[in-house]
Amino acid sequence: MRVAIKPELFRWARIRADMQPDSLAQRFPKYREWESGDVQPTLKQLEAFAKKTHAPIGYFFLSEPPNEPFPIPDFRTIGSSPIGRPNPDLLDTIYLCQQRQEWYRDFSRIEGEEPLPFVGSARLAEDVEVAAARIRNALEFDLKERATLGNWVDALRRFISLADALGVLVMVNGVVGNNTHRKLDPHEFRGFALVDDLAPLVFINGADTKAAQMFTLAHELVHIWLGQTALSDSHPTSVPSHETESWCNRVAAELLVPLGVLREEYRRGEEISAALARLARQFKVSTLVILRRIYDIGGLSRDQLNQAYADELKRLKNIPRGSGGNFYATQGVRVGDRFARAVVTSTLEGQTLYRDAFRLLGFSKLETFHKFADGLDVN
Repeated sequence: MRVAIKPELFRWARIRADMQPDSLAQRFPKYREWESGDVQPTLKQLEAFAKKTHAPIGYFFLSEPPNEPFPIPDFRTIGSSPIGRPNPDLLDTIYLCQQRQEWYRDFSRIEGEEPLPFVGSARLAEDVEVAAARIRNALEFDLKERATLGNWVDALRRFISLADALGVLVMVNGVVGNNTHRKLDPHEFRGFALVDDLAPLVFINGADTKAAQMFTLAHELVHIWLGQTALSDSHPTSVPSHETESWCNRVAAELLVPLGVLREEYRRGEEISAALARLARQFKVSTLVILRRIYDIGGLSRDQLNQAYADELKRLKNIPRGSGGNFYATQGVRVGDRFARAVVTSTLEGQTLYRDAFRLLGFSKLETFHKFADGLDVN
């Protein structure tokens, strides 16, 4: 049985998925005829096409392509212009996180949790150093705390755990859900924040370098304190044109490396690679953040910063990544410890259906769920 689908809906799905007609024709030999309207697909072919383009199949039965509004404020720019249409991988990641946030908000209400006072407590007019110190103190992520850690990668893990302990759901993932065939593009976005006073959520693009992830976490946490849901592509050297993004960038940098302390520790005339290594060890942050802060105190010109940043980013990307590691540990990072424990506990207590838990955690088998629960020591 063939189904009547308007040609413009095939074009809409193709463009939305950033695919070319030739590549789709390799998978669907009649694709060009579908898009021209000369031939109609069977229902089975349409289902396969919807899956391939990551488009909801119901959309193909509309009279015209849907106006798909972006689900959260988008502060990403190229120069001073908005980036435009997001791809399905980003959209599906946001939708999944919104579902998780909604579930956790209901869970918190049932548990009688009080609203988190820090959410929305900052203001754009607030002094950057004052705001950063307040966030740093709330997280207890001060320089003395960091001095006890081995390196900045350990500091990133600690940073995530402190935000989680404070009540922020922190999720780090480089793919859509658990689908390793749908990798997220760090050039499209680095992270986003979903503000809620019971279930604030920060998502970090795990496909980005770990060096960049630390600044992304700091930036998105500032959004939580500001009470502003947003999608971001900011990095330490970016100069966003949007007032909110600019303020969040400056507070994030100050949160990680206080300028007053850096001025005391920076040695004028020191070779840049030596300064980066020394100061990164001291502050337990990535060398990318240190570069930005050296620029902020006048140690580098803008051109020198851009060149040094590009060189350092290239060096970091050439460092071999570890293997995928243990699936259950990886999944714990993808959904966040606080969220994982809440879902597992609620499910084992009979408050949440296993079906819903599987959807939220990305599992399909009961055995996988119980192994994951054992790893969390929840039983």
